[in-house]
Amino acid sequence: MSNDKNKNAFKKWTDKHAEIWKFIKFMIAGGGSSVVELVVHMILLNTVFSSLTSEPVTSGALNMIGISSKGYLYTYLISTTVGYAIAFILNRKITFKADVNPTLSMILYAVMVVFTIFANGWIGSAMTTFAQAHNLTGNVWDLLIKLIGMAIPFVWTYPCNRFIIHRKKKTTV
Repeated sequence: MSNDKNKNAFKKWTDKHAEIWKFIKFMIAGGGSSVVELVVHMILLNTVFSSLTSEPVTSGALNMIGISSKGYLYTYLISTTVGYAIAFILNRKITFKADVNPTLSMILYAVMVVFTIFANGWIGSAMTTFAQAHNLTGNVWDLLIKLIGMAIPFVWTYPCNRFIIHRKKKTTV
């Protein structure tokens, strides 16, 4: 009986705080997809594409986001695609329960992802350059820079997902 009471309390809370609950689900979907992306990344980098990690990539745009070898490029493309695809599906189906045109949503999502990848690369590069110029080096600073770099995209990714990409059709009364 207390289990039903707990479920009702949880349901009441999620109904009362629907936007907060959506944000929490968004964070869980993002965290879960990031874990899968990291696992796929490490497996591919250390097995399938390990022999290609010594073959350099000489592209300014790719080097800016930290891609310096063919092995890392292929690993990055596959693992990032897997991670973002999982996040897209979870957020569309579970977090926001979107019902607008899925093709349009995918196109808008792809634009946001490409922007995010390059913005993250630029932000990370700028923060690393700043830290090195001010002798802010070592594992703690590297971790702090990485965490800040990961947090900054939430400024646009949540609003884009919530209000542009994963919308619900407007109901007419």
